[in-house]
Amino acid sequence: MLAPAVVLMLALLAWPALQVLGISFRKLDLGELVRGEVEWVGFDNYAEVLSDPEFWTVTVRTVVFTAAVVAVTVGLGLAIGVLMRHLGPGVRAVLQISLVLAWATPIVATTTVFQWMFDQEYGILNKTLVALGVDSFRGHSWFSSGASTLTVIGLLVVWQATPFIGFTLYAGLVNTPRDLYEAAAIDGATPWQAFRAVSWPSIRPMLTLVTFLSVLWDFKVFTQVWAIRQGGPDGGSTTLPVLLYLKGISASHFGVAAAVAVLMLVVLVAVTWRYMRLLVRSPETEL
Repeated sequence: MLAPAVVLMLALLAWPALQVLGISFRKLDLGELVRGEVEWVGFDNYAEVLSDPEFWTVTVRTVVFTAAVVAVTVGLGLAIGVLMRHLGPGVRAVLQISLVLAWATPIVATTTVFQWMFDQEYGILNKTLVALGVDSFRGHSWFSSGASTLTVIGLLVVWQATPFIGFTLYAGLVNTPRDLYEAAAIDGATPWQAFRAVSWPSIRPMLTLVTFLSVLWDFKVFTQVWAIRQGGPDGGSTTLPVLLYLKGISASHFGVAAAVAVLMLVVLVAVTWRYMRLLVRSPETEL
């Protein structure tokens, strides 16, 4: 019964991927596109990308950004999931509504709010820090460097992604039989020992899933980066998706952009594989 649906999904996914792969071996700029002349150049596009120092700088930046955001998002989501399990019904409902609102707010709207929060002159963060006596933040620009810009973007991504992680892990925690916790308490286990021996094995499959999804989503973050500074200042916050856009749309080098897309997929697979190996191979802990 599932075979037709699987075949259809594979076709929908495989055809665009094969098209991009084919374009990556061709010289396809705006002129060639208008004239309808496509020149086969083999691996020239890949050689151009791989010989460009900017590509390697952006790749390292993207991997570090992804690793940091995934670690914070999953860790914070796990903490929220555990917290929701121990809260009373009323407080838990308030927290869940707040999480849903943060999760459901459109990306562009949330990005605009963060831009105002971190604004140099009118941002509430600078005003609060100055009011607390930290006068060095008077007129401080949070977007003056690539590192600080990416930090703000990372906080924005964490804000939007954490609710999904929290709800998913909370669902795994509430489905853990209470008898196991009672048995752990009888054996004299501390809350931390009970979490390691009972909760952790129960949520580990879900944790693997949300980590995998987080790597995929955070690696290809584009809207937040582009909306805040278009990869600036001076390309300091450019990530691989933004570089792909700049090469393909802004510069109209579609063949080179396709090569970047293929290499981006290779990097994504490598990063995801590494994350999964670290998570799956971590030993389960017993009392």
